[in-house]
Amino acid sequence: MASTGNKSNGEKEELGFSSSSITNETKAKKDWVLLSLRVVSVLATASATIVMTLNKQTKNLVVATLGTTPITTTITAKFNQTPAFVFFIIANGNACLHNLVMIAVDLLGPRYDYKALRLALIAILDMMVVALASAGDGAATFMSMLGRNGNSHARWNKICDKFETYCDRGGAALIPSFIGFIILLIITVMSIIKLLKPNRINHALILN
Repeated sequence: MASTGNKSNGEKEELGFSSSSITNETKAKKDWVLLSLRVVSVLATASATIVMTLNKQTKNLVVATLGTTPITTTITAKFNQTPAFVFFIIANGNACLHNLVMIAVDLLGPRYDYKALRLALIAILDMMVVALASAGDGAATFMSMLGRNGNSHARWNKICDKFETYCDRGGAALIPSFIGFIILLIITVMSIIKLLKPNRINHALILN
């Protein structure tokens, strides 16, 4: 009977070791997936920030005519003339910086399981960054559509027929920003799942 008990304990220990090994391998794969997504998000949000920051176009426009002589003036369109674009740069720059910090923590931090408080903090920060990025992208998209189409009801004229390059670059900045935003959403979902998973394991251990 004693030998049977020892054998049973040995089998349990062996099964426990195998289960732990599988769990660690799965966790390592998920960590690398999350890390890779953060790297892609950094590249996307950094690209959007740089393109919008460097967005500028100068043109000579006719503002009046004296007889047959046109009077021209030089007008420069810059991102900082539109608060929505400034907010867009702040939001995407913040998202880029946030993911850089999270990557550094993941690579250079201590090699042990995250505590619940640390996981909760990461998940909260991810959600805050998603909210800020969503607001920045939405504001910039609205102003881009206004600049391209105008608003006949409010009598706001479009400007993209005069500053084509400026508008094209602004639209180009929106593309990587939305890619980064979608990836941020995925990262946030993974962060929440990572936060809840240890609680489920602990609950199962308590029941056993």
